Amino acid sequence: MSERLTKTGARNVFYGGSAFFFAIFLGLTAHSHYYMRTVSTDESTLTEAVARGKHVWEKNACINCHSILGEGAYFAPELGNVWVRYGGRDDPDGARETLKAWMAAMPTGIEGRRQMPQFNLTDQELDDLADFLEWTSRIKTQKWPPNDAG
Repeated sequence: MSERLTKTGARNVFYGGSAFFFAIFLGLTAHSHYYMRTVSTDESTLTEAVARGKHVWEKNACINCHSILGEGAYFAPELGNVWVRYGGRDDPDGARETLKAWMAAMPTGIEGRRQMPQFNLTDQELDDLADFLEWTSRIKTQKWPPNDAG
């Protein structure tokens, strides 16, 4: 056996390694897609109200200030677990009313604090947004965010 790598041997290592790692990449991609569809996301509770709430989220560019499940800006609090922070698991109606009251009270006008603008959302839009935030709180995020404070 030769003690040095020949051109043919190098080519075989390159193509064989490329094919091997490409197969691993495809397998991990398929597994991630399967996990998201069957384990991570609660697709059974994905309603029209949740879809409308996501549209409210996108229309008002909430992601420009807030993050949701780690994606977005970090100017304002993480909202992926806001439903849990507002007590939505134990008292969903109370959490919904708290969210609506918070949105109605903005901006507070307190000097030196970051202020959320008033979006003048309708009751329907607020309910849809609350449904969206409730739905995102049920996504299995593998303990993200790492604390409940957001």
